[in-house]
Amino acid sequence: MLERRLVVAPRASEQDPPTRAPTRARYTAVAFTLALIGVAYLDRVCIATAAPVIKRDLALSDAAMGLVFSAFTFAYALFEVPSGWLADRFGARVTLTRIVVWWSMMTAATGLAGGLLSLVLIRLLFGAGEAGTFPATARVYARWLPRAERGRMFGLAIMTGALAGAATQPLVVALLARMSWRHVFAIFGSVGILWALAWWWWFRDDPRQHAKVNEAEYRLMAAGGAETRHRGAPPWGKLVRNRTMLALCCMYGGVIYGWYFYLTWLPTYLLRARGFDLKQAGWLAALAVLGAVGTPDPMRAALLLAAAAGLAALGVAPAWAVCLEIGGVHAGVVSGAMNTLGNLGGAASPIVVGIALDRWNSWQAPLVSVAALYVVSALCWLAIDPAQRIETAEVRR
Repeated sequence: MLERRLVVAPRASEQDPPTRAPTRARYTAVAFTLALIGVAYLDRVCIATAAPVIKRDLALSDAAMGLVFSAFTFAYALFEVPSGWLADRFGARVTLTRIVVWWSMMTAATGLAGGLLSLVLIRLLFGAGEAGTFPATARVYARWLPRAERGRMFGLAIMTGALAGAATQPLVVALLARMSWRHVFAIFGSVGILWALAWWWWFRDDPRQHAKVNEAEYRLMAAGGAETRHRGAPPWGKLVRNRTMLALCCMYGGVIYGWYFYLTWLPTYLLRARGFDLKQAGWLAALAVLGAVGTPDPMRAALLLAAAAGLAALGVAPAWAVCLEIGGVHAGVVSGAMNTLGNLGGAASPIVVGIALDRWNSWQAPLVSVAALYVVSALCWLAIDPAQRIETAEVRR
């Protein structure tokens, strides 16, 4: 009598992995975010290079110009957490489309300013609209990238921002030689609209819904810990009690305080304190503190400032990677909270410079404050532990 055998098919998880190689759509998503960061810094930095011309045309004092610079950063800081929550709740596709369309409109509107009040109002709206750019980018990376690739891609994002800010300086100088600063802002505003249209057409919040993502690539994302969208309320109590979260916020506040000196006052510093002309200032600012204050050599001072900016930037990408690690499905809120405290520090920086110039005609005091806060930021890193997650149990699918 023949023996019957029951053959049981292996479960899907036990089957051999598909032989088809993973697609690389995740890198196209990353390329979109790099272009996003580039456009963001293009629109942020252009006002710093145009500041001497704007200040002259609108008859603004140094303190008033510092207020203009800080208006953007203050509003940006206040709306970071709400925008990060929107990215967690509704996804990066709609959030980033809304952000870029809004800030592009405000970039173009900057050229319509007729005085201090209108310029400050436009910059406030600009900052409120651009808030959430990096937290929403964190959502993209949390959903589309394996954990092992996130830190490297955030490093690329920060590098792209720095390079875009650098390229913006000489580009604005060249445009100002040919047209009014008002027309320059209109041109820059149109770039973001093109990005938003392309992003809405290509991106999907769930990689499985994208035609360019095959099963092998999705398995790669999921195996690396890709996070889902979160629909519940953020765990605010756990967030404020997390020591790493608090250390991250303090660290980022010091770093961004210094960073905004480079984004706002550096061209003016090179013009007035070191005697460069506008064209030279644009290129020297493109190469991006105490040593800069002490040296009598203008070129050496510019290079030392660039080196300081570069060294400070080395701590920025790891900070965003830590946000993804400790935040999990709440990555947007966590990164938004860190960026809020960071940009509150950034909002203070231009005001401190403007007041120091108006009252004491001194560049030394604000530069010393930048150096001191960089030291504080370095000490805060000693208290940061990426293993301290906001929630111990993460929801994945």
